[in-house]
Amino acid sequence: MTPLVHAEQAVLGAIFLEPGQLDRLSPWLRPEHFSRPAHTAIYAAMLQLKTDGHPAAATTAGFPIPLAWVTDTLREASARTRGLTASYLHSLASACPSPGHAPVYGRMVLEGAIHRSVAQHAARLRQAALADSRAGTVEQTLHHAQVLTNVLADLARGWGAEARPVQPPAPYTPQGEHPQPVGEQILADEEFLLGCLTSRPDQLLGLVRWLRPGDFADPGHQQIYRALGALHHRGEPIDQLTVLWETQHRGALADGTLDTERVRRICDPLVSAAAEHFGEQVVHASLVRTAALAARQVGALADRDALAPGQLIGYALHALGPLDDVRRRLGLANEAEPEPRQPTSRPGAPPPAARIDAARARSRLANTTAPAAPAAASRTALPDRRNHRSPS
Repeated sequence: MTPLVHAEQAVLGAIFLEPGQLDRLSPWLRPEHFSRPAHTAIYAAMLQLKTDGHPAAATTAGFPIPLAWVTDTLREASARTRGLTASYLHSLASACPSPGHAPVYGRMVLEGAIHRSVAQHAARLRQAALADSRAGTVEQTLHHAQVLTNVLADLARGWGAEARPVQPPAPYTPQGEHPQPVGEQILADEEFLLGCLTSRPDQLLGLVRWLRPGDFADPGHQQIYRALGALHHRGEPIDQLTVLWETQHRGALADGTLDTERVRRICDPLVSAAAEHFGEQVVHASLVRTAALAARQVGALADRDALAPGQLIGYALHALGPLDDVRRRLGLANEAEPEPRQPTSRPGAPPPAARIDAARARSRLANTTAPAAPAAASRTALPDRRNHRSPS
């Protein structure tokens, strides 16, 4: 038997030997905290007898325990589960080292219940994420993610701990996580989105608030999105060649993440459509992947019996942090776009043309032998970028 089963037997044995211990346990120890159905039924029967005013329930240490306490508990518990015998109830009494330590044994039972509850809800979140991944939806993932967050908060209150994220030390940090397989449709949506943004860079304004490079499943797509954001932020022209040049500067060609033909194919100028829908699809897929990874991490933490409940809750909330971020950004994507503000001039700020020319001068594009395009042509009808930050 595990130490947890011994603790459950000990706390039940303590109540058989000193029924008055229920007064110290009943405010915070509940039947569902026991891992074995028989122990759940026995403790629930004891609570029911106490509620019904059983005369033995108030017996304290030093007073004889009437036999009716055991027989009535057996009768009440047998109505809730099968297979209980009087001999097993008597064995529980002998399994208790000291009846006065009942609250300590009860705390052990509660610790086991917290680990078990976190593991169960993490498994449900992972199953929901896998189902949503196959169906192309996010509703079940969002629901179970919120349930797990609420459960952690409730467990923290019940244990008396603070529900705040805590980064786990290295021994408890997941290593070598295998990414969830990505479907072809998701990769196709990512490519089409990047093509749309290359053809119509002005659409980046509506996406950068809630779409991040990490939302793309493919590392090459992440690099292209970063290149698009950097070019747009600097006010430089965006086309197949400028994106290719930017990805080269970022080392994506040298390390094999991308190649020239792939970048040119993805940034096809003939692709033109509204990017917002495909951006939302990318974030949906990112949320499901992030939820599956977080669920695996939380489940692995719950299996570590050495973790105290407060540590488990804090580490689990930290593991859910990336998922919370994607959920927040998905909410931003579903909000109505705010009315664009008219650009205002700041005292002493250079005019837009001068800023663009300065950015182009700093760019390595200025080192090519091709003649520089006029400043007016380089603006390509892009909005003022002063209040815009590039994806990171």
